[in-house]
Amino acid sequence: MSTEKLPQFQYVGIVKADFKAFLRAELDFLGLTVKDLSEKTGVPKRTLDCYLGARASVPPVDIALKIATALGVTVEFLVTGQDVKIQKRPPDTSLLDTRLLDSDIRSIIQILAELGEKDIKTMLGLAKVLKKQSERNASAI
Repeated sequence: MSTEKLPQFQYVGIVKADFKAFLRAELDFLGLTVKDLSEKTGVPKRTLDCYLGARASVPPVDIALKIATALGVTVEFLVTGQDVKIQKRPPDTSLLDTRLLDSDIRSIIQILAELGEKDIKTMLGLAKVLKKQSERNASAI
């Protein structure tokens, strides 16, 4: 048997970058600040800043779970970007700053929260088509 060492995989760097990117994307999607998330989770803002900063540390499981629960996603989603649904649970829409959203947008979000994965993907496709049409119409003016 060979005594040479096997190469070590560098998954930690990938997870750090992905967690940071998916956390930032989810905060942006919900229109939340780090301070908002801190208030909702009880995790200090400085700690959350560490997960979003240049070094992008990855939180321990208990904190990752608090963050995911507050955002209405799974920990797996924050790490991989894949929505692994173990149980059907609507996102915590209390995080949405309702002052920034009109009633139609809030209604759409509530409806989407109740749809299955296939229907959500269909709606996302439809939204992208509508956005392209809107952009074309705006540029034609």
